This record gives sequence, structure tokens and C-alpha cells, in this order.
Amino acid sequence: MKIKSLLILALIAVATASGLSAQNTTSPYSKFGYGLLRDNATSAQRQMGGVGYAMRSGRQVNVMNPAAYARMDSLTFLFDMGTDVSLFWRKDNTGSNHDWGGGLDYVTMQFPVGKIVGVSAGLLPYSSVGYSFGSEITNGVSTHQGTGGLNQLYIGAGVMPLKNLSVGVNISYLFGTIYNDVYASQTGSTTQSLFEQVMEVKDYHLQFGLQYTYRISRKNALTLGVTYSPSKSLLGKTYVLKYHDTSTGAPDTIAPGVVKLRDKFSLPETWGAGLAYDWNDRLQAEVDVTYQNWSKAKYHQIENFSSGKFDNRWRIGAGLSYRPDPRGGYFKRVTYRAGGYYNRDYIMVEGNHVRDYGISCGFGLPAASEKTVINLGFEYINRQATPNPLLKEQYFHVTLGINFNQVWFFQNKLR
Repeated sequence: MKIKSLLILALIAVATASGLSAQNTTSPYSKFGYGLLRDNATSAQRQMGGVGYAMRSGRQVNVMNPAAYARMDSLTFLFDMGTDVSLFWRKDNTGSNHDWGGGLDYVTMQFPVGKIVGVSAGLLPYSSVGYSFGSEITNGVSTHQGTGGLNQLYIGAGVMPLKNLSVGVNISYLFGTIYNDVYASQTGSTTQSLFEQVMEVKDYHLQFGLQYTYRISRKNALTLGVTYSPSKSLLGKTYVLKYHDTSTGAPDTIAPGVVKLRDKFSLPETWGAGLAYDWNDRLQAEVDVTYQNWSKAKYHQIENFSSGKFDNRWRIGAGLSYRPDPRGGYFKRVTYRAGGYYNRDYIMVEGNHVRDYGISCGFGLPAASEKTVINLGFEYINRQATPNPLLKEQYFHVTLGINFNQVWFFQNKLR
């Protein structure tokens, strides 16, 4: 596949992803705050428990730490896009149900600029919102629905000033719209009222990264990776639309008027750290920790919609990757991956923390093209509140990523 064809494919995928990236979430817990966070993990990294802060590979894009961009061959061009399909089951005191969702997840690319600089760009989800549930009210029924999320259109660069040290930065355009709707209808009436909170975000976001590799021996190495994103007040607006009768198609009022997000809504600072072990470019093992001080983030109450209560988030993940022989038969060139994680989320519901854990596995399958890899993964997630479980959720994800690895600006002189 030519570079020109890859760039055209990237533009098409980015345009498609802007409308589909938030469709992967179907959880009532995403009603709170900015929704469920996504952590920038690609399909291959999700197969390893979502680790990547210390991952250094010239064969795949690692947006989790921009310092990793510097670790690539000067003739290599990478293009990676991923999708997933989700089956889920949930249970509360009213019963249980199941459904499915999914969509295009991310689009990324990476290319070298000189021998010690790598550049990456793409589109990733920052958070996603998707839920629908109902409850009884006096003389009627109330239905809650939410859609949308925040996305990151990013560009980043990594540089290797010393042989084993690299640093990098991601600059993202953070954008998206979140809808939280409450429908109310009275028993015996055909009229349905709607209260809709709309949040529109248009801002920037920064992430800094560092990686240092210590060579134990010719075949053994340890890499330490660290990332940092500063806290920031968000730019954008939010407002509430009130429809006395949804059949009219127009809101009756906008209350309490348009509210600017600045100084009322914010994102916390984020720290990430990972330690990875590499043996002979065949076996990789990594442990990551993420910490976000959400208890200091602002989320202002608008009308009767909840302001939400946040607590500090922390996540720990571990993963393993093994490729028996890069030059062997087909199954020896397959990359086998497995991992798991535990996450205490920033969301709190009625004084309860929301926690989830997951286990995953997958395969990096070499395609007919010389260096293209198809990453097929499977992931199980269990999410619920504690100490009162409230709502128990179980997810089974099938992830598919296609990682194109092509020669960059190489001309064959033989005719």
C-alpha cells in the first residue's frame, strides 16, 4: 500500500471516527461527570491490560507516552486504526438485561522526522457517554438518556537527545458535545416533556512524557516511563433546554441561559508511570500506574442536573507480550498478549465509589503484507459501585486493530 493511499484512508477514517468514537459506551455510570474515561490505549495495548507508559516499539504507535515516538526507524511509516464490538449484561434491584454496542475506536499514525525525532497524529476518544434507563415518578414515568463524549485530535513529537533517553509532548484539540436528557410523561397523557443539558467543549490539552532504558545485557533491558498532564479549566459552554411538549420540535426556554465552562468546569492533573522489561525483542512485560486528583476538579451544578461528586482516580495495569521467533514460521511470528487491570474511577454515586477490573488477551497476526499486523483481542470487564453495589455490569469486548507498517519515502532504484 502506497503512502498516498494510507493518507487518504486516514482522512476518511478520521472523518468517520468523529461521529462514531462515542458509541462504544452503554453504561448508566457514564451519566456522571464527563462520562467514562478511555486512557488512549490502542487495540494491542488493551490486550495487555491497557499498559503503555514504558512501552517502546518501532512497530506500533504508543499515544500513552509521546516519548515513545522517537523510537522508530527513519524509513518507517505507521498507521493504526481500531474498532470494537461490546456485549454487556447489567443487573440491579429491578432485574437484569443485556445489549450490545461498538464502533470505530481510534485512528493514529506515526512517521519520522530525521534520525532522532518521531511525530504522531490522530483522533482518540477522551471520554464517552451512552446510557438509557427509566424510573417511576408521581403519576408518570421518567426516562434518562445520554449520548456523546469528548474526543482528542492530537499531534505529538518525541525526540531522543541521548541514546537511551527520549522525551515527548502531545498537544490535543479537545472537543465534543455531551447530552443528558430527562423525559417525563404523565399517566394517561400523550404529552412528553424534555429537560436537556447540553455541554459543548472546545479546548486544548497537553501531555508530557519521558522514557529511559537501562541495558542490563545485550538481550535484556528495563525501561522506565513517566507522563504528566497539567490540570486546566475547560473552555466551552453548557445550557439546559426545556421542552413542555417534545412534539412541537422547539424548546420553550433556555435556562438559566448559556453558562461558560471557564472556572466552573475543569480537568485534573494526571500522572502515569510504568516499568517494562524486554528480553531479546521477543518477550515484553510491563506494569503501569495512573493517578488523577479528581477531588480538586470543578463540575458546577446546572439547574436540576447533578453537579456530581468526584474522588481521586487510580488505576493499575499489568501485561505480557511474547513473540516466539520474528523470523520463524507463521505461528512463531504471531505475538501473544495477555493482561489485566484494576481501576477506582473518579465517579461517585450516592456516596459510593465506582470500581472496575478487567482481564484481556489477544494476538498480533502477521498479514500477507510484509509488516502489517492485525491485532485481534478479547476483554472482560466487571464494573459496580461499592460499598453499595447499586448496578452491576459485565462487558465482553472484541477488539480489532489494523497496524500498517510501511516504508517511508523509499524509492527503489532498480527499474
